[in-house]
Amino acid sequence: MFYYAGVDLGATNVRAVVAESDGTTVGSSKDATPRGPTGIDVTEKVLATLREACADAGIDPVQIQAVGIGSIGPFDLAEGAVIDPANLPDTIDRIPLTGPIEKLVDSDEVYLHNDTNAGVIGERFHSDRNPDDMAYITISSGVGAGVCCDGEVLSGWDGNAGEVGHYVVDPHGRMTCGCGHEGHWEAYCSGNNIPDYARLLAEDDPTISTELPLEDPDFTAKDVFAFAGEDDLADHTIEQVTHWNVIGVTNVVHAFAPLVVSFGGAVALRNEELVIDPIRERIEDTVMTNVPEITVTDLGDDVVVEGALASALTEGTGDRRRMRN
Repeated sequence: MFYYAGVDLGATNVRAVVAESDGTTVGSSKDATPRGPTGIDVTEKVLATLREACADAGIDPVQIQAVGIGSIGPFDLAEGAVIDPANLPDTIDRIPLTGPIEKLVDSDEVYLHNDTNAGVIGERFHSDRNPDDMAYITISSGVGAGVCCDGEVLSGWDGNAGEVGHYVVDPHGRMTCGCGHEGHWEAYCSGNNIPDYARLLAEDDPTISTELPLEDPDFTAKDVFAFAGEDDLADHTIEQVTHWNVIGVTNVVHAFAPLVVSFGGAVALRNEELVIDPIRERIEDTVMTNVPEITVTDLGDDVVVEGALASALTEGTGDRRRMRN
């Protein structure tokens, strides 16, 4: 019997699933993404997580026919590696993926995708309608998008298409993105950066009342959303985050004309009323073309790993029609 695997390398967690050829999951594993000290440490954790999923399935890794990987970027696609990831420590400059996994499973059928491209693959694979023109946007540790146009998932020559989190939404560049550049969508709206944005807004208006623990090193975006409706600074921060989110989504719509925009990622999934509903309410006022349906993924936190698995199933079986129909 042939088996297939999907791997999700995120800035926070590593996930792996193993499935039979019909897509039935028979093994899974989840671990925290190491913070270094080097990229090799991350590679080793990816391999360990995949081994754990294989053990959970009761199989040896060499029984895996094909592996799909959905990973944070950016990529050196020729080497099958992540280079200088924005949301991991600076000591991590290169994370080899394709080669080590090929050796583990003893197969050259290993397919590397940007995590949001894996997300849009997963959305289309599991969708009842399987739309040929759609975008999947994640708002999590970072911000990114996977885009499908005319039935083709856009990856770009180097695998880095869809880095919409690095759209410049604020030409004044008051916030610096994890990539080191200023004014990016991700710099204002990602889970990693919302706390610093709240601190900046507090500096802008020292009279604004707040109970947010701004000086606490453990202050997170979760705290901001938890205080919604009860704290002036929290509400102001959420309103400003909405402003930048609407600009970012408007740019995605005008660039790619999706019929559906599906959202995922921890910030979006855990705060749909505060993050996604305002986009639904305002997007018609900013888009001059077709206004897409705004949805939230039904796959939850598994959308990337399910998309990675779908790519292994479709590429590994040679049945590309399963992705297009």
